[in-house]
This record gives sequence, structure tokens and C-alpha cells, in this order.
Amino acid sequence: MSKTQHFKYSNNIIIYPLLILFAIWLVFWYQVRIDSGIKAFGIRPQKLEGLAGVVTSPFLHGDINHIYNNSFPLFVLTVALFYFYSKIAWKVIGFGILLSGFMTWLIANSGNHIGASGLVYVLVSFIFFKGILAKHYRLIALSLMVIFLYGSMIWYVFPIKTGMSWEGHLSGLITGLVFALIFRKQVAKPDRYKWEQPDYNEEDDPFMKHFDENGNFIEFEPEVEIENESELKIEPEIKQAQRINYIFKKNEN
Repeated sequence: MSKTQHFKYSNNIIIYPLLILFAIWLVFWYQVRIDSGIKAFGIRPQKLEGLAGVVTSPFLHGDINHIYNNSFPLFVLTVALFYFYSKIAWKVIGFGILLSGFMTWLIANSGNHIGASGLVYVLVSFIFFKGILAKHYRLIALSLMVIFLYGSMIWYVFPIKTGMSWEGHLSGLITGLVFALIFRKQVAKPDRYKWEQPDYNEEDDPFMKHFDENGNFIEFEPEVEIENESELKIEPEIKQAQRINYIFKKNEN
């Protein structure tokens, strides 16, 4: 496997999702306090000027309930994404916004599609299908957790609620599945110690050679009779070890 990802915690796992949320809420503050007209810059299907909304729509929301309902799942899912798939997280987010937005622009009939819910569906779909394809117990557990928390969202890829962009949700779901297939070989794996590797051979381990058949630790130091230490041209650490061995042998005699 050419690229291996590890389950390692870093501050970026929290910082990046918070920055994404901050950007979304900052735009919403600007929309409410300064210029409410920016809501018009959403995805307008099959209109050339509506293509700009592919990039801008995730940062625009209709009201406080809209942005609030998207914020919590977006934070949870991006934290999971950066923890388990740190090396491809930005690719999933960036290209996920572009592809799902463009698909919405293609398949929707009318309206002005705004909100980060399309990205939320990308993340739900990607994390679920990626865990299933990876066949790794931690990632499968993550997939099941995502389904437990957000499984009911599947119903909103159908036109069951007026005023909700089911086309954006469906586009996000398809995009997440496509990315799970594209990145299927980049499976996150936890760090393994040397003795946990499949090709580990205990007899070739330099450390294990220090133990005898009874489990006693053996110090491998040369038994050298030292008459004049000043004539030895060796490293200080080795000289010290030889001095101790010399004193020990002298006391024995």
C-alpha cells in the first residue's frame, strides 16, 4: 500500500472543523447584519450565472435554524474525517463541495439552493461507505455510528418536504459514494509495533537476542582483560562498559 494513514490525534483534528464552522457563521453574520442579498448567490440550476453557487452555496443559509441544524453534524463529521482520513480530508471536502454542487446544478429543476447540507451528505456517505469497503473494525464501527446518528437523513434525498433541496442531498450522497470508491485503497490503519508486523521474526530481533531460553536478560559485552586503559582507542561508552567488566572479573579472582 503506497499511502498509509494512522489514527493519530493532533490539534488540527479540532482546529480545522472549527475554522470551517467559523467561516460559515461569519458569512451568516454578514448576511444578517450587513447584506441579506448574498443569499441570492446560491446554486441556480441550468443557469450559467448559477454556477458560482457551486462554491458559495455551502456558506449561505436561509435562517438561524437552517445554519444551526447543519452546524452540529458538520462539526462531528469533519472531526471524524480529519481523525481517520487526515491525508485525504481536504480533498473530500473541497472536491465534495464542487462535485455535489455541480450535480445539483445539473439535476435540479429550479430554485436557489443554499446551505451546507450537501457537504454534510457527502461526509455521511463517504464515511459510511469507506468504512464498509475498508473492512477495518474501527472504520466499520464508525460507519455504524454514522448510520445510528444520521441514518434518518436518507429520507431527505427524496422530495418529501417542500422548500428542502433534496437534489443537493442526493448529489451529496452520490458524491460521497464515488469518493469512497476512488479512495478505497487508501485505508486508514493504526500504528503497529515491529512485533505486530506479519513478517516479524523473533529470532532476527536484536533486542530479543538479549534473552536466554529462561527469559533472563543477557548483556552482550566483550570480556577483555585491560592492563592499560590509556592505550585503548574506543568510544567512552564502550570503555566504561569494559572497565566495569574488568573490575567485576578482578573481584572474582
